[in-house]
Amino acid sequence: MTSAAPSTDFRVAITNKQILQIALPITVAIIVPQLNFITNNIFLGGLGQEPLAVAGITGVYYLIFAVIGIGLNNGLQALIARRAGENKIDAIGNLFSQGIRIGFVMSLLGIIITWFLAPFVLRWSLTNPLHVKMAVSFLRIRIFGLIFLYLYQMRNALLVGTNQSKLLIWGTASEAITNIFFDYVLIYGKLGFPQMGFNGAAYASIIAEGMGLLIIFVVIRWKKIDQHLQLFKNWSYDAGNAKLILTISAPLIAQHAISIISWEFFYILIEHHGAQALAISNTMRNIFGFFGCFTWAFAATTNTMVSNIIGQGLHHRVHELIYKIIRLSLLFAASVCIVINLFPTIFLSIYGQGDDFIQAAIPVLRIVSTALVLMSISTIWLNAVTGTGYSKMNLFTEFMSITCYCIYVYIVLEKLQLSIVWGWGSEWIYWTVMFIPSWLFMQSGKWKEKKI
Repeated sequence: MTSAAPSTDFRVAITNKQILQIALPITVAIIVPQLNFITNNIFLGGLGQEPLAVAGITGVYYLIFAVIGIGLNNGLQALIARRAGENKIDAIGNLFSQGIRIGFVMSLLGIIITWFLAPFVLRWSLTNPLHVKMAVSFLRIRIFGLIFLYLYQMRNALLVGTNQSKLLIWGTASEAITNIFFDYVLIYGKLGFPQMGFNGAAYASIIAEGMGLLIIFVVIRWKKIDQHLQLFKNWSYDAGNAKLILTISAPLIAQHAISIISWEFFYILIEHHGAQALAISNTMRNIFGFFGCFTWAFAATTNTMVSNIIGQGLHHRVHELIYKIIRLSLLFAASVCIVINLFPTIFLSIYGQGDDFIQAAIPVLRIVSTALVLMSISTIWLNAVTGTGYSKMNLFTEFMSITCYCIYVYIVLEKLQLSIVWGWGSEWIYWTVMFIPSWLFMQSGKWKEKKI
């Protein structure tokens, strides 16, 4: 790792090479949190089916707050990418400092809500008192990781927005290694550490997020990115930029939050079908999340590249860029779908839950794998809208998709009491509905009028 200063020109080119140069490091960065979830669940599976089942509830709950940070990150990323495309380097540092300020306040709100409101919601919604007790105890520890996570996510906006996504790998690699080590020693009480069981996974994740934040801070200083972009030159409050970040990010925050809240609603309905159904669904979330990282990376690339080339004044080439990204995204998703369907037992056996579990999970896995293909197209169009700055359109699209999703899962799982195979068919509904308004909006050309 050298300390050479980065290039002063952060404008992107519309080529497959450029797309992959941005997307592949983002894939690594996104995969690591998913690996942390999977690692937690593999270790927790050794404690029995109950911890594995409850991990689905707690994991999705924490994900609600994590994606709020992603919404803030995506809005900030679009703004930084636009300034990079305009070659206004001096404006990037100020945007970053305001984003850090907003993220810190939001993390404190998340901690307060979890400590004082979440226990009431969980007692009201879950049917098993043991699940409630385990979930509340876990979340009151795990939620303190938000402070590290939100500050850590801001590096995504900075490095991706300035076309330096390859540097994400340093922080994510250190986070993954730290999480695996502390999962092992804290859950099972190895190497002289106390045996914490289920709650050990919460402490391990917090330590890992803190390590990731520390390492990426060191990388930014080592590479002199902080000096080049004047990141720490002026930390005074800038009302104009803070308002601009919130204006762009607020609909994205709401979009991501209602998306994962609906997923928590889905898991609550699954919990009514028993511990095995909940444990299977938790493994599906792990598998969907891990392999979905490729698509989410292309989605993040779409956001930053669309915003960047609009900043360059290349509005007429936006659709050319989108179709290039879709072809690559679809190729990855289709390949994953084929591999999963050819070898489903391999992916399910790592959780150590036995043959009955695997046989019950295979039909669900086939539904999830095909949903990945639909997602590989829909989420690219949605993030193209994000890159234009029309974040309110994203919120409208998400609201439509979630409404259809929630109606479907409530009828199928709660009213008709059909199997979770039918319940997971909701992913097909969700991604299909998301595609339609996003595609229509980008075809309309209204986004060409937006200034951010």
